[in-house]
This record gives sequence, C-alpha cells and structure tokens, in this order.
Amino acid sequence: MSYWLMKSEPDEVSIDDLARLGTVPWTGVRNYQARNFMRDAMKIGDLLFFYHSSCAEPGIAGLAEVCSEPYPDPTQFDTVNPYFDAKSKPDQPRWWLRDVRFVRKTPLLTLAALRLHPELANMRLLARGNRLSITPVAPNEWRFIVETLLGIAAVQE
Repeated sequence: MSYWLMKSEPDEVSIDDLARLGTVPWTGVRNYQARNFMRDAMKIGDLLFFYHSSCAEPGIAGLAEVCSEPYPDPTQFDTVNPYFDAKSKPDQPRWWLRDVRFVRKTPLLTLAALRLHPELANMRLLARGNRLSITPVAPNEWRFIVETLLGIAAVQE
C-alpha cells in the first residue's frame, strides 16, 4: 500500500463535499508528474490525506482512498471547461485521473502545525518550492500524522 497527499481547493471540492458525495473523480490535474502518480503509481486501496489548498487556512482536512483504475480526465476535452487542453485528443488523452472515496473528516491539521514536528522534516509537502497537487507520503510520515497528530488508532491498512 502507498500513501498520498492530494490537494483540492475547498471552493471546488472540499472534504465536506467528498463526505456528501462519497466519491469524486480527481479532475483538473495539469502537471505531468502529478498525472504520472495517478496514472502509474497509485493503486486501488491506497490511502491519502485530503488537503485543502489555496484557502485562508490550508491543511489536511480528512482521509480518503483511491477507488478506481486510472481513466482519461473528461475535462481535457470540454472546450468550456477551464481545464480544457486543445492538444489532447480522445484517442490520445494526455490527462488521467482516479476516483477517490471518502474515509473520514479530521480536525484541520495546518501546514504550520505540520512544520513543528521534526519527524516530518523530509515530507514533500513541506519542501521549499513544492507546488505539486499530488505527492507521495512516506509510511512513517503517514503513521506519525494519523496516529500521533490526529490520534486515530487504525485506518484501513
């Protein structure tokens, strides 16, 4: 099993939206490295931190699970969608996505709070200049955040 952090702007899709909907397609990723994580590295059952970004108080807002195989992001073909990509063709899509399923909402764990812990010093989210919307999370970082900072005894592993 692998662990991930996936960023979403809460005015587009928040943890409350995911809780209400149950499952959402992770559309709109337009970075090749993040796309490759979804297309090639993620597996069904992988767990992720649902991270609110580009908002007043960014941070981990909940837990979710990868629940589909990769498939082409339909927004790349929609000319009125902000994520439209004129160079992408249905027979040769550039952008892929996965569906994610709600696991649980957590108390907001802010970026500032994460930075306080030396155990997370190497976490990709905390690296200077990191702007990726999807990043891998090391198993020891996952356990520390879930068990120590969020106080959750066990999450599907």
